[in-house]
Amino acid sequence: MDSFRDTILVEEYRGDILECSHRGFICVVDEKGRIFKYAGAPYTQVFTRSAAKPLQAIPAIRAGIQEAYQLTDAEIAVMTASHRAEDVHMDVLKSLISKIGVEEEGLVCAPSLPLDRKSREALLRSGGDRRRLYHNCSGKHLGVLAYCKMMGFDLKSYHAPTHPVQQEIVDTIASLAEMAVEDIGRGTDGCGFPVFALPLSALATAYLKLVCPDLIKDTRTAEAVRQITRAMNARPELVGGSGRIDSVLMEDDNIIAKGGFKGVYCFSLKRERLGIAFKVSDGSEEEWGRIVLEILHQLNYANEELLLKLQEQFPSRILNDEGSSVGHMETVFTLIN
Repeated sequence: MDSFRDTILVEEYRGDILECSHRGFICVVDEKGRIFKYAGAPYTQVFTRSAAKPLQAIPAIRAGIQEAYQLTDAEIAVMTASHRAEDVHMDVLKSLISKIGVEEEGLVCAPSLPLDRKSREALLRSGGDRRRLYHNCSGKHLGVLAYCKMMGFDLKSYHAPTHPVQQEIVDTIASLAEMAVEDIGRGTDGCGFPVFALPLSALATAYLKLVCPDLIKDTRTAEAVRQITRAMNARPELVGGSGRIDSVLMEDDNIIAKGGFKGVYCFSLKRERLGIAFKVSDGSEEEWGRIVLEILHQLNYANEELLLKLQEQFPSRILNDEGSSVGHMETVFTLIN
């Protein structure tokens, strides 16, 4: 297997003419950590981006912030979120920051406008302005700040790679991905946090552990994973938002899912005991729904209701600005055993 070779995942047609192709990589691992199915090169190194958020929440939950601050499932779910700053997200974020007792200006993520179009337009019509709490990563930041405050760690440098919480995060990710810490690549994410680069197969392995905590040797880590994933399934709308694929998938409590910027996406199946990670090489996200749907079809996933909902939510047709159908997408990959 060529460790750098991608394959065509999706073709887009305008009328009946091929307009563009989206290449990428897919890796599915089984409960033994073996590559079960793949497309393209499954060992390709990718940045986790926001797909790491459920993993980044583990140290804080493992240390007991849920008990210390009397956090709800909703408040834990938003720590794993790339939220859209819809009203439901803001209500939970305001509750969370109040319980922790930190200042919004203490967040290093940049002041932002809501990603949700309706929320953004309502804010601008009312004369509102950018806030750090509107940033889609603010829940993740608040979770780490809660841990720092509980432990008496420095709050100003909480995002620095040398900070003890950030070091614990990368140690945890390495353990779940079954990698040596020194083999994980590093960078800086858009929100100011460290971001990690690891083989797609290792990322799929870490996601496998999210739905199979019995595979985690450390009992406290396994229990933290159960708390986090229970919250994500209980409040999936907080992890993504209205119509977002993360939220749609996790309405099925057999699935844990989270995407990241630049085309990386991860999900895992509890009963089937499979971890799945893929990367669209050009960084596009528009094709995620169709790729996930095709992966589930090829894995013979049994929840027909979910498959129908994905088909309706992420149709193959391409619409113009007025909503008329002008083309279609085709998934063209075949998972190899």
